[in-house]
Amino acid sequence: MFLRTATMKSTDASCDNIARLRQELDTADAVVIGAGSGLSTSAGFTYSGERFQKYFGDFIAKYGFRDMYSGGFYPFDSPEEHWAYWSRYIYINRYMDAPKPVYRELYDLVKDKDYFVLTTNVDHCFQKAGFDKHRLFYTQGDYGLFQCSEPCHKETYDNAEIIRNMIEAQGYVIAENGEINLPEGTVPQMEVPSALIPCCPKCGKPVSMNLRADDTFVEDEGWHKAAQRYSDFLRRHQNMKVLFLEAAVGFNTPAIIKYSFWRMAYEWKDALYACLNDGEAFAPDEIKKQSICINGDIGTILNQLQSTSISPA
Repeated sequence: MFLRTATMKSTDASCDNIARLRQELDTADAVVIGAGSGLSTSAGFTYSGERFQKYFGDFIAKYGFRDMYSGGFYPFDSPEEHWAYWSRYIYINRYMDAPKPVYRELYDLVKDKDYFVLTTNVDHCFQKAGFDKHRLFYTQGDYGLFQCSEPCHKETYDNAEIIRNMIEAQGYVIAENGEINLPEGTVPQMEVPSALIPCCPKCGKPVSMNLRADDTFVEDEGWHKAAQRYSDFLRRHQNMKVLFLEAAVGFNTPAIIKYSFWRMAYEWKDALYACLNDGEAFAPDEIKKQSICINGDIGTILNQLQSTSISPA
């Protein structure tokens, strides 16, 4: 249906585009948010640089890792070391708050609207910002869940307690606000006690993260209920004025959000498509007339939308 290369050019976050999008947000019957990893990056959940150095300096020194993501695929010699790395990875990206209030700013824009969120992010930032969990569909999993690595069954398990235990076993102190710090003079342990290594409660095999990396990903009961709620939401609003708001979505998995939003914007009579992206804001010519493409940092754009007032008609 659509050209492989979209030819509608992106535009900067000009006052006219911001004002138009704010008007559409305010007048839409419903808003469907499609969120990608760029939203969390803008919120400060970066996987390299200073943040990576702060929490993984010992692993960087030993293995030469360049970022958290690549380190997560390293074949560590022992499960104790594997879980030392992964418990830090999970904790700072799931149980700590994002440094910047980007998600909260998005929530403030839609909290009084009839909204639903479709996201490939796995860091729980939407719920922590106040979004209703029954209006969220995390398609790719959740850092806060374990599953059997086989998998021998289709269930997932909350990992909050065991991850916290692993963090503390490495010498970190968890503050009341959720931040983790090392006491002065403390060198973090690069292994966790063997007793903390999680296993499947049914077959005893190792557990893995509930992340969609291959065909072992578990779509549990909660996943299927969320998928049904999203489908029902779309069905109920198909003949209404719907804004499909794509926020910082790249091309790693375009079929989940980007392509589906393009298709619905094309097929639905009163739909509008908005693409907010830093460097990749565009839409196919087929939906050019009902699209708003704004190029820029998503956090900056959301801040501008918040501060834009719409004059009464």
